[in-house]
Amino acid sequence: MSSTITWADFERVDLRVGTILEAREFPEARRPAYQLLIDLGPEIGIKRSSAQITRHYLPADLLGRQVLCVVNFPPKQIGKFMSEVLVTGAADAQGDIVLAALAGPVPNGSRLV
Repeated sequence: MSSTITWADFERVDLRVGTILEAREFPEARRPAYQLLIDLGPEIGIKRSSAQITRHYLPADLLGRQVLCVVNFPPKQIGKFMSEVLVTGAADAQGDIVLAALAGPVPNGSRLV
């Protein structure tokens, strides 16, 4: 277990809900991944992410799916692709990522509280 954090520490991580608009193969990535285009609402806009989620998802299955993203990490260059947000998930027993999910639909850009 990690050390205890304060509420202020938690608030520094900006976790927002977005809807996947586009998902495509990312053959240039070192590990299997998809390039995602995510609508994070009018305040944040549309952002790009590289996600290593190929074991459990096909690109077509991701379209329209809401995901939870960290939007205040610095952008990360992955090959020729700039990943602007981190899509969250957890590793299954084999270490493959399963996306974090919401119990129901919420507006894009909603902040996790």
